[in-house]
Parts: sequence; C-alpha cells; structure tokens
Amino acid sequence: MTAPAPTAPGDLRPAPRGVLGAPLAGVRPVGLDALLEAAALQTRVDRKYLVPVDAVRTLLGALPGDARVLEIDGLRVFDYESVYFDTPELVAYRLAAHRRRRRFKVRTRTYLDSGGCWLEVKTRGPRGTTVKERVPHPLEQREDVARGRAFVTSTLAARGLPGLDDVALSPVLVTRYARATLLLPGAGSRLTVDVGLVWDDGRTPLHLRRLAVVETKCGSTASPADRVLWAHGHRPVRISKYATGLAALRPDLPATRWSRTLHRHLLPHVAPAGAPD
Repeated sequence: MTAPAPTAPGDLRPAPRGVLGAPLAGVRPVGLDALLEAAALQTRVDRKYLVPVDAVRTLLGALPGDARVLEIDGLRVFDYESVYFDTPELVAYRLAAHRRRRRFKVRTRTYLDSGGCWLEVKTRGPRGTTVKERVPHPLEQREDVARGRAFVTSTLAARGLPGLDDVALSPVLVTRYARATLLLPGAGSRLTVDVGLVWDDGRTPLHLRRLAVVETKCGSTASPADRVLWAHGHRPVRISKYATGLAALRPDLPATRWSRTLHRHLLPHVAPAGAPD
C-alpha cells in the first residue's frame, strides 16, 4: 500500500471544516505554546466518543466557561493526515485486537496546513494510560520510517517491546480528518473533535459521515468534558483510528474487540469516499 503524497501541504484535504466553524465561534482562543504549557499530556488517559455532528454545538456550549480553542494564524480547525505502519503479519494490529497489555502504534502525523510532520510511537503505560513519544520527520518521507528507525526501535525496547529491530514496517493505512482542539485549563485537560474522517488502505477509501470522533485527554480522573458528554447521553466507545478503521476496510481480520462499535455505530455511517450522501 502506498500513501498518496501531496506536493504541497494543502493538496490533501478531509471533509469541509465548516461544520465546526459555528460551534467554535463563541469560544475564546488559546495559542499553541499556552496549550502545551497547560496540558501537554504526552502520558494520558484517552476516552473516545462517537457524536452526531449536529450535537457538537450543544456539547461545546455546555463546556466550562474557561474553555479555550486552539487558534494558529487565524485557523481553529486543522487538517491532519496520519500514515500507520505495521509488519507484514500486522503485529501492531493483532496485539491490539487481542488486548495485549504491551502493544504499540507507529505512525507519521502530518499537519497539512503547515506541512509539519512527526514520527510518533504510541504505547500503553500503567493503568491504561497512553504514552506518545515523537520526533520531527521529513514531510517527503512520511510513507517511510527508515529515517527514524533507530528512534522507533529504541522507544519500543524501552517500553518492553524488544525484538523489532529487523522487522519490516510498511505503510498500511492512511487517515485524514479535520480537527479542533480545546483546552480546559481549570482541569489541565484537552478535548479534540474530529470530523470528515477518511480511512484509506490503497483500495476503496471509507468516509465516516455525520459523526464526529470526540476524544478527551486527561489524567487519571474524568475531565469536565467527559461529564458533559455523559450528561448528554454519550458514553465512551472502543475505537482506534488505526485498528477499527482497518477492521472496517478488511472484514477478514479479527475484530471481536471492536465488533460492537463497528456494527452499532460505525458501519451504518460509512460509505466509499466520494459517494453522494
């Protein structure tokens, strides 16, 4: 599988950003440095929710009054692309599918508005926390981890996943979406809202329609955003942009862990990218 490579940062765009424009209009801005200082959260607990896009305005309006939205150069919604890497046997996918305590993801993440690119390794920490470590990566090499292979190998070994030095890692899945990031300074937590999610494995891309992926990122206790979501009847769902997306594209893969999410929430709302609503 080869991830399409844009020649400029803006060449690949997810669905229109406009669906988040109005809900964010009344939220005061915060800059990137202030956001990172208040809630860097490279080690965190993530809770994910699937929320109808039409309900996002209500949810954002119910957040604490100190909520801030990330704004850079006048933009509040940003286009992301992630390229996920796995072995020929899909070791990373299968570790997640079988709920192994030691599991990992390797990806490049590109911020399409700026052209910035990072190589990231995500692992599981104690008590279900997510640990993300990353280094800058050349944009033109975002389909290849060779430049950062030593970083990937050493990071996995340090997290109790040795023996991957000589294992081939190839691009398996590309995701694209538009994201808004909010800071809840009183709780030192973050909230992201993703819309227009597209999964592409080089065959027939799938587009998640009319649903936003909302993710809270906080310490060990629930954030105010979680409590707002619960109060409006939304509960966390088991979803991984990599693993659940690959399972949706490839029904032959073991997917018991995400079966409820796939059949109850996702599959009724996905269609080939480009198909009419």
